[in-house]
Amino acid sequence: MSGKLKLGLMGYGFAGATFHAPVIARSWRTELAVIATSQAERARADFPAADIVPDFDALIARDDIACIVIATPNDTHFALAHRALEAGKHVVIDKPVTLSAADAQTLARLAVQRGLLFAPFHNRRWDGDFMTLRALIADGGLGRVTHFESHFDRFRPVIPKRWREEAAHGGGLLFDLGPHLIDQALALFGAPQSLSATVRQQRDNAQVPDYVHLQLHYADKEVVLHASALSALPPPRFAVHGTRGSYLINGLDVQEDQLKAGLRPGDAGFGKNPPGWLRQVDGERDHQGEHATLDGDYAGFYRALAGTLLDGKAFPVPAQDAVDVMTIIDLALRSDAEGVRVPFTRLE
Repeated sequence: MSGKLKLGLMGYGFAGATFHAPVIARSWRTELAVIATSQAERARADFPAADIVPDFDALIARDDIACIVIATPNDTHFALAHRALEAGKHVVIDKPVTLSAADAQTLARLAVQRGLLFAPFHNRRWDGDFMTLRALIADGGLGRVTHFESHFDRFRPVIPKRWREEAAHGGGLLFDLGPHLIDQALALFGAPQSLSATVRQQRDNAQVPDYVHLQLHYADKEVVLHASALSALPPPRFAVHGTRGSYLINGLDVQEDQLKAGLRPGDAGFGKNPPGWLRQVDGERDHQGEHATLDGDYAGFYRALAGTLLDGKAFPVPAQDAVDVMTIIDLALRSDAEGVRVPFTRLE
């Protein structure tokens, strides 16, 4: 089908204004038709063609909007998504989709019952470094993977005043960066047999976790997922080792910083990432050197959404993936509290 998918955006804070609105407007198959926000002047200045409404009630009342994107504080996601699904709207929910696996499962089941799409916004599947790594693993370029490390480390010793640093709103790195780390690992390797976790508050006066160390245990590999707010010299973003070689890449995909700076999908240089480093050994052949990184493509998420809702294609991030991510987070909290390794059991 031709045409564009009209979307309504709930929330115009950091996530809505940075990751959703500009990407929706530049995905080429979606239209940012309505924004619900208390920051009406800011939203109207940025997107004068969009209708600006004051609240969620006004948004879900719009008959011309079939899908709503929820980009509000974490503790509001479940209630808003539940109302949207009950009102017959497809939903995209920023991570974490909820604050528990049980709530995520409730939304997934409701979506199925209503014949609607419940889409977790796991946009970092469209990071250039992740897409590069996924292709390397898929084509056997590293052989059988035995060890994988994924780091999302920053240096933020001073705690900013924002809801993401407050426990009441579901703040902290386990809910903020944990879903990205976990979703990418599950997309690569599937569900683990068990996991163990350390979740800490390391900065002075921290109210929520700012150090997360997860180990996902598989029969043939170990997966380490790590996020910290106190890494002035962070390790590689990805390090993967296999029976035929290793791949490393430093730094984060450039799209977040570019979006903050005002660049948009389609602009010159958008999504252009530096290379990683690859070594491949096959018999007497030993090759190592720079390995080109694919361009990042956050707009790909919204093109896929349009492909599903307009063309009937399968959505690449199933609702069950969101439930699995939240299950891992629930189990990580249990592992840390009890000091034990816990088995993974899927909620379906």
